[in-house]
Amino acid sequence: MATFPREEIEATLADYVALREEIDAKRAKWSDLARFFTDDAVFIDPAHGRVEGVEQITHFLDASMVGLEDWQFPIEFTAVSGNDVAVKWLQVLPNGTQQSGWSRMVYAGDGKFRYEEDQLNMVHVLEDMKSMRWRPTAGFLAPAAQPNRDFSIPPGG
Repeated sequence: MATFPREEIEATLADYVALREEIDAKRAKWSDLARFFTDDAVFIDPAHGRVEGVEQITHFLDASMVGLEDWQFPIEFTAVSGNDVAVKWLQVLPNGTQQSGWSRMVYAGDGKFRYEEDQLNMVHVLEDMKSMRWRPTAGFLAPAAQPNRDFSIPPGG
C-alpha cells in the first residue's frame, strides 16, 4: 500500500480536528464526522465493538452519544506516521472528571480514513458514571452483550 503525502494527511487531520472542536461547541453533531470515512470504513468503539460501513458509522456516531450531550472530548494532540494517525483526546464528564482516550486512524486518501479504533479505560468511565449517578436517557444505545471485538484493519486501501 502506498503512503499518501504527509501534507494531504495533515490537511485532512486539521479539518477533522476543527470539526471535533465544532462538535464540542455544540455547533455540529457527531455524525458530521462521517464525511471523513470511506464507504467501507471500519470503526472500533471500546464499548460497542466493530461498526462497519459509513452508513452504519454515521448512525452509530449520533446514537452512541445519546445521553452524553453534556460531555466533551477535546483533542490534546495528534501525530502522523505514514498513513497512520494518532489522536489523543480527553473525555470530560459534566462534573469535571476526565478520562484519557486515543484514536488510531488509517488514512485512505481523498480526505478520508478507512479505519478508526478508539481506546479508553471503560472501567474508569463506568466508575465515574456510577459516582455521578448517570442514568441513560430516552434513545440511549446500550452496547450489545457480546459486541464484535475484531479490531483488525481490513486489507486494501
